[in-house]
Amino acid sequence: MSQSLFEKHQPLLAQAVQALATRGFWSPYSEQPSPRVYGESAAADGKQAFDALLGKVFELGQPGQTGVHAGEMSPYGAPLNVSYPVCDPQALVDAALAAMPAWGALGAEGRTGILMEALERLNKRSFEISHAVMMTTGQGWMMAFQAGGPHAQDRGLEAVAAAWREQAAIPREVVWEKPQGKNAPLRMQKHFEIVGRGVALVIGCGTFPTWNTYPGVFAALATGNPVIVKPHENAILPAAITVAVIRQVLAEMGMDPNLISLAVTPERSATQLLATHADVKSVDFTGSNQFGAWLMENCKQAQVYAELAGVNNVVIESTDAYRAMLKNLAFTLSLYSGQMCTTTQALIVPAGGIDTDEGHKTFDEVAADLGAAMSDFVSDPKIAIAVLGAIQSDATLRRIDESPHYAEVVLPSRKLANPEFPDARVRTPTLLKCDASDEKAYMQERFGPISFVVRAADAQAAIALSERIVREHGALTAGIYSTRPEVLDAMVQATWRGKVALSINLTSNIFVNQSAGFSDFHGTGGNPSANASYTDSAFVANRFRVVQRRFHIQAPEPA
Repeated sequence: MSQSLFEKHQPLLAQAVQALATRGFWSPYSEQPSPRVYGESAAADGKQAFDALLGKVFELGQPGQTGVHAGEMSPYGAPLNVSYPVCDPQALVDAALAAMPAWGALGAEGRTGILMEALERLNKRSFEISHAVMMTTGQGWMMAFQAGGPHAQDRGLEAVAAAWREQAAIPREVVWEKPQGKNAPLRMQKHFEIVGRGVALVIGCGTFPTWNTYPGVFAALATGNPVIVKPHENAILPAAITVAVIRQVLAEMGMDPNLISLAVTPERSATQLLATHADVKSVDFTGSNQFGAWLMENCKQAQVYAELAGVNNVVIESTDAYRAMLKNLAFTLSLYSGQMCTTTQALIVPAGGIDTDEGHKTFDEVAADLGAAMSDFVSDPKIAIAVLGAIQSDATLRRIDESPHYAEVVLPSRKLANPEFPDARVRTPTLLKCDASDEKAYMQERFGPISFVVRAADAQAAIALSERIVREHGALTAGIYSTRPEVLDAMVQATWRGKVALSINLTSNIFVNQSAGFSDFHGTGGNPSANASYTDSAFVANRFRVVQRRFHIQAPEPA
């Protein structure tokens, strides 16, 4: 059955592997919630399926269940009241280990076929998943559909394709023959077995519970490892749906569904116990520097793939499209209320101002014009609500309230009402300005809709500051606006040294905080913001080991 699934999905797999090599635009899962793509009733069916989950116990049939837990609070103020199984961590580990040998024996082809089938099933449930993502994270509807559904599925397939490529490069068996001159050659049969490292723990985040977890989940499963998914306490439902879908496909294919399980852990100590368990051999984590550092310090038995906080930044040196630049940045700073790991926080501008197609602009004019562009962008409540979404955590709300104390306010944040969700926590972005010497203001991640226009001495100092921020505090994205080749070259060199992705002169409908599957590497693994990249060879190849066996072959008798 699993081999027939591999044959079913092999054409798509070939396209995915080719896309990884060419890095052009390619996506098998449509980001448009169109009835022509997903079916005439898909939207209504998905909403109905989501509504049917509310107020009930989400059954998974996992081992070691000791009770149930509910506690998700929607940023939109709407009740969810979904309860999830709480299972003994050791029981989940034991079940995962018991399921692992058959999963490994299935081989790379069998595993790949099953996982591609699971992704196809997840795609068909994109509307249901998107409602779960929206209501747990505060994302706007369109972002929740795209990032929570098709884009996350892209990243999952990308991980499967990358894992397949690395495993397919290793032959299953070979006859090894070494000439011995006039004597008969030495001949051996050698077999190379791909063996998973052990149980994988994937710890989800509260803002992107599918997009940030699918790479680790599918990379680990594809390479022969069972997975335990530990979701963020306020974004459990998208993870639960995902786990349920994969468990169902595994069971249909005659595999143990406990190859993947959901670990709802009301106490942090249970998460720490899982992360440091001797049988847990890899940990994927997206979240705070504090817990990420704890994982890297204490999980000595495991390979930790961590995406942490950073200070993403853009240098604005000059532009020949001033209004388009401002519009692009205004959207960048507003999208999902800045609650993206790729959103720009520091916009570094020379003290002497910048040259533009509208003439020279002083530092203060650039800050004021950007603030005006941001204010104009959110002036239409309907557009603003769709783009901003809602604030996911209380901590982010506190940072917004505290932000006037960080630096001089250019544009204050304000509350917006969402007619559909009266209790939604909607805040417009705030823009501050300060001098480069005021490092306590901007030289740490202020997660949320908070950004700074930072005054540097000149262009050279601006680029040097950008590089230092990346080296010392990390960044997933950097940007540059300049019309001068020598400035662009200097920024490119700085990002090579700091190992951060660079976007140059973005003025159209591509934004620095967007990352395209099969084309963009999300993170480099080379600065403090992340020690891994979605999805390079290192992200998948270190999740399995090759164990060989060999034996002599008797040389054939001469004729």
